[in-house]
Amino acid sequence: MESKEYKLGNIVTMKKVHPCGSSDWEIIRLGADIKIKCCGCGRVVMLPRIEFNKKIKKVQEGVINE
Repeated sequence: MESKEYKLGNIVTMKKVHPCGSSDWEIIRLGADIKIKCCGCGRVVMLPRIEFNKKIKKVQEGVINE
């Protein structure tokens, strides 16, 4: 299994669509758990890294700067 590298602010696309209609999430915390924020509605979710790796579809190259 390949090791994926993530950075704060990366936008990731998840396999399942969020109920708000968006499948893009911004990474806002890294560690053993990864905290992500929905780009559609702003909902924040924390997932264990192993579960996050299973649910991710792709990492987009763009980084959001606020």
